Amino acid sequence: MKRGRLPLTALRSFESAGRHLSFSRAAEELYVSQAAISRQIRELEELLGLALFARLHRRVALTEAGAALLAQLTTSFDDIDRQLSVIMSKAAPSALRVNVEPSFAGEFLIQRLNSFQAQYPDIDISVDSELRLIEFRGQEADLAVRYGETATSWPRTESRHLINVETTPVMTAELLASGVPITSPADLSNYTLLHDYNRDGWANWFTKLGFAEMAVRRGPVYAEAALAMQAAKLGHGIALGDRILNGDDIRAGRLVCPFARETYDVSCGAYWLVAPDFNRLSIAARAFVEWLQEEILRKA
Repeated sequence: MKRGRLPLTALRSFESAGRHLSFSRAAEELYVSQAAISRQIRELEELLGLALFARLHRRVALTEAGAALLAQLTTSFDDIDRQLSVIMSKAAPSALRVNVEPSFAGEFLIQRLNSFQAQYPDIDISVDSELRLIEFRGQEADLAVRYGETATSWPRTESRHLINVETTPVMTAELLASGVPITSPADLSNYTLLHDYNRDGWANWFTKLGFAEMAVRRGPVYAEAALAMQAAKLGHGIALGDRILNGDDIRAGRLVCPFARETYDVSCGAYWLVAPDFNRLSIAARAFVEWLQEEILRKA
């Protein structure tokens, strides 16, 4: 097929629908109606003379031809997007967009960002804090910081280890002094436990330490770790913190660890630097990576 006759709109609609395995999500991503997505894909299938999707009950699945076409289109569109970003970064080399998980942003990055700005005053940095897994499409971000158990949690990206997460209980000194003495995990049953996202964090902490019977499913749940940590600073209960991310609060006395260092620390994944291609990072993004890694080492 000649390039001048390539059905680019239909191909874009198919790529989005195939990546999400959803016509409705493709419509949301491309800001068109679901009917428009269906029409574009149907016309593409008629042009090719074969089906790209198997229409199942309340869902769709890619056919063999559809999977092969999707792999090529996603790679091609991502290459185009990266090249456009390179061209735009040359026009504005000081622009940097970073997407960071709320807990990492609130407990670590924001307190130190003025240091980065002082070191690189010509870099205009924009920080977006959210849990949503971005795909580095369009102008979403140049770089991300994500939490995960492994480095393979994010498709079509590259990951670099940033810092291990070692969780340990944290609370205010006033709460610790006013309650039952804490000498073992069993004593935590006398306090309110603060949960973030769900109640799995505390359950896993107790289980890994051999106190599975203490894996309580009670206590307030906060949508973000930073909110649970704020509640802990207000003396509302005990939260699971990290000695590096929450190190400033511990050193300042806003939070204390009821147990001796490392006695009851539990490893639970890590934070990772995530990018489409680390070899293609802009000068500003490379500077941010180097600075952040140095800050982590300084606090380790």
